Amino acid sequence: MINQKICTSLALFTSLMLSPCAQALDLSAGDYDPAPVGMTVANLYLDNGLYNRLYNGSHLVPGTNKLHTQIGIVSLQHYVDIGGVLAVPIVIVPFGQISETVMGNTLGNDKGLFDIIIAMPFWAYNDTKTHTYLAVAPFLYLPTGSYDSHHAVNLGDNRYRGTLQLAFSTHLNPQIAWDIAADATVYGDNTDAVGGGTRSQNLGYELQTNARYYFSTGNDIRAGISYTDAGATKQNGVTTESYSISKYWMGTAFWLSRSTQMALTVHKDFKVQNGFKDDSQIKMRVIQIF
Repeated sequence: MINQKICTSLALFTSLMLSPCAQALDLSAGDYDPAPVGMTVANLYLDNGLYNRLYNGSHLVPGTNKLHTQIGIVSLQHYVDIGGVLAVPIVIVPFGQISETVMGNTLGNDKGLFDIIIAMPFWAYNDTKTHTYLAVAPFLYLPTGSYDSHHAVNLGDNRYRGTLQLAFSTHLNPQIAWDIAADATVYGDNTDAVGGGTRSQNLGYELQTNARYYFSTGNDIRAGISYTDAGATKQNGVTTESYSISKYWMGTAFWLSRSTQMALTVHKDFKVQNGFKDDSQIKMRVIQIF
């Protein structure tokens, strides 16, 4: 059987959360626990979200406000050795559809591809005996998603975006594991922004941490918390305050077979500024190891 403690969460970044502003890079517990060189992993992530509250700053916007997201993500990753350093090239393809209503006005909908993401995480420290890992992960978002500047609602950003993430993972004892990660995002300009002109955005960042308790070999219950600040935007001389969100989640991961893992988590936003808020949301992830 595959070493499940090493491969507990091989869906590295499949748990990428496409927020209403498509800014957050959320992890599942154990995403930076590495797999052996030569292993290939395919991932499927599904999320159906209905956001019923919209905030301007910290104030609730009156009227009917809805954001409905149906998102799927498929990714493929392969673990390699580069000069004695473990690395994993990843291709992430998000797809789905969204629709949005603000103050009773239907803004529209879009369906198709979000921006494709390519990444190459590598492990600066990799101790499989103590299960202690330090990883550095660059991500590049490509402007491949569905986009039309004449439409208010788009899946794509129409710009390049780069994120650098630093993550630490360790086992505190044989049954408890802990992860912590921080990342920063630099945005390119959208020179054909909705509403005209060029849209620019300040540096964004996210902090997050997860914990797992193994109730049997390779199977766990998990919980986590995160804070995201997407960065203020500027367009046509007008600056818009940053979208920020604080949330927590809990769930479980278990093995369906020797090579297939499923994770189910329930997420809840507890503080949002300048964006939509979701009271609760169920996310599912399936990992297939080759």
